[in-house]
Amino acid sequence: MRMSSALAALAEPRRRRILKLIAKRPTSAGDIAKHFDVTRSAISQHLTVLKEAALVQERRDGTRRLYELNARGFEEIQKTLDEFWDGAQRKVRVPRR
Repeated sequence: MRMSSALAALAEPRRRRILKLIAKRPTSAGDIAKHFDVTRSAISQHLTVLKEAALVQERRDGTRRLYELNARGFEEIQKTLDEFWDGAQRKVRVPRR
């Protein structure tokens, strides 16, 4: 299920950092790797997990591959979390002053 893979992908701190980086602008794997103390191969593996979870999409720009957020993947997560959030809010009582 995609939701499970998306939540698992988000659980890893490096992947969340990658998402923050590419949220600003489409970025190559090499440019992403400059921000980490791991190999480019490790970054490529993280990007693969994020792509499989539909959180990142890849596009070609000449010979380069650029990675950017996939809004649809995040919309699905938000929709699911909103269902829980709405239920939780109904159970919370605001104290009177």
